[in-house]
Amino acid sequence: MATMKQQVMTRPARDGQEAEIIFRDIEIPAPGPGQVLVKIKRIGICGSDIHVYYGEHSGTSYPVTQGHEVSGQVAAVGEGVAAFVPGQKVTIEPQVVCGKCYPCRHGKYNLCEELKVMGFQTTGTASEYFCVDQGKVTPLPKEMSYDDGAMIEPLAVTVHAARRFAELQGARVAILGCGPIGILLAQTCKAMGAESVLITDVSDHRLALAKQCGVDHAVNTKNVEFGKALADAFGPDKADVIYDCAGNNVTINQAIRCARKGSKLILVAVFAGMASADLFTLNDHELDLDTTMMYRHEDYVEAIRLVEEGKVQLKPLQSAHFPFEKYLDAYKYIEANRETTMKVLIDVDPTQE
Repeated sequence: MATMKQQVMTRPARDGQEAEIIFRDIEIPAPGPGQVLVKIKRIGICGSDIHVYYGEHSGTSYPVTQGHEVSGQVAAVGEGVAAFVPGQKVTIEPQVVCGKCYPCRHGKYNLCEELKVMGFQTTGTASEYFCVDQGKVTPLPKEMSYDDGAMIEPLAVTVHAARRFAELQGARVAILGCGPIGILLAQTCKAMGAESVLITDVSDHRLALAKQCGVDHAVNTKNVEFGKALADAFGPDKADVIYDCAGNNVTINQAIRCARKGSKLILVAVFAGMASADLFTLNDHELDLDTTMMYRHEDYVEAIRLVEEGKVQLKPLQSAHFPFEKYLDAYKYIEANRETTMKVLIDVDPTQE
């Protein structure tokens, strides 16, 4: 029986205890009909994973095998699989949906009433091999690195978010929050036709990185009030749309109180707790407050195209690599370098080919 290693977080870092991650040896699964066995190459750690690390993700119980930002190589295919061949570069879409509820029946399976996400409510990809239905596998270009391939998932998040504003072509866009999603969204909006993009944060390091990735205006709101930053960047008409990628009471209220009357706000970030928002001003200024949830397959396809065409840079956001067996050290690194860390990648298999 051939075996593989699988990561398991048995407890989070809370109540004075350090988080615990173990590795167990389990049998390498054989792909059944319609399935693909993927040799996992890279796994990205995102903000939601960090919530799990601290025991702050309400939809996750322990023990849990993590991993949802992933790239890999097809190792074997099951009966009836013609779209994939061994050796092919791929990524995995981590949504597990029912296919029967109203959103699923109407093509909005990212809003499935029974939605589960690999690495949170169901087993993630953090193992040496992962077996999955072929419908959740998306091919990657041969020329794309596994590092970049593991970042297609967060880029798909921003593609879906960008598309929530239908008038993006020629638009003036403001983004609150300069983490990986904020910087990817800024690049995505530019790539999809936005005229100019402003991004704000309280970290000069992150703002400099955003400028390196081609963002037009990067402003530290510790030094410049958000409303003034909007006026300085876009004039008295301000922004056509404001995306909140920070997800806290300060930023959502900055967006509400400074937005042009009658314009649109889109909440991208996940709030950790109950929000306290200025709904009087939201109503008084007839603002549209919209949200965005994950992605669908077409967002993956578009994300891959944007990288292929050089319209989005991923390399500047890749902060560090850790070997698979040092998974816990990756979290400790993020904890110790919060301001300067963007995307940390786990090298399940460090080879590129």
